[in-house]
Amino acid sequence: MIIARSVPELRAASSGPVSFVPTMGALHAGHASLIRLAAADGVCAVVSDFVNPSQFGKGEDFENYPRDFAADAELAEQAGATVLFAPSVTEVYPSDFSTTIDPGPLAHELCGLHRPGHFAGVATVVVRLFGLVQPHRALFGSKDYQQLTILRRVNQDLGLGIEIVGAPTIRDEDGLALSSRNMYLSPAERIRARAIPRALQRAAEIYAAGERDAVKLAEVSHSVLDGLTLEYLELRCSDLTNYEPDRPAVLLVAGRVGNTRLIDNIVLDPASPTQAIAQFATKEFA
Repeated sequence: MIIARSVPELRAASSGPVSFVPTMGALHAGHASLIRLAAADGVCAVVSDFVNPSQFGKGEDFENYPRDFAADAELAEQAGATVLFAPSVTEVYPSDFSTTIDPGPLAHELCGLHRPGHFAGVATVVVRLFGLVQPHRALFGSKDYQQLTILRRVNQDLGLGIEIVGAPTIRDEDGLALSSRNMYLSPAERIRARAIPRALQRAAEIYAAGERDAVKLAEVSHSVLDGLTLEYLELRCSDLTNYEPDRPAVLLVAGRVGNTRLIDNIVLDPASPTQAIAQFATKEFA
């Protein structure tokens, strides 16, 4: 694996079709699964390691966001990365950089209501990195479902021509979706955070049993989320438009455990109503 700090180094190290995994570092097993998928067909697998300042709002955790480049490099190499692109802020945003991507109305809903400007920062850095890396395919985790949906729209609207792949959420043994921010949780908070996957599992169970009423699906989830400061719990169609019972749907949740903000979701498909339960089959929420 080659570590590239500049765009010329990146271009010299990359060849042929490129599969790209954008990250902010603090890599974990979820990132490793994306890297393995990127490298699976033998193409050049580029991983970026860049904590993007433009997607953090005032009072958020930019300064304290976990950073361990040596550990990131080891994981990326073991997972099969060809190039680890670790640019400085000035490499990504030169002094004369003045463009911001407005991702549209969806950027102001759900997480966007609680993190103003966040998705503009995400869309801008991702499009910028697409320009630098020049991939034919980019891979993202489905835990960040709203982000994935927005980036698909940006890719389509701007005619970027990149294949956007959403990979399944990877969960820890206690059901919690893997996230770099999980390391902020104390042992007691970690136990409280298990309410999130438990809530999604409850909804998946009654959905599989035939329930399609949005209020009831939300209520069964809400009933186990008392340990969180809930920001939202919403059921929408899988394209994040308003819920319709006969279409694939997604139940999204965001909340805080202590000072740590966590998000998660589960897709509910009427064509395969028991599928959502499978990801929780071997997990222990107690």
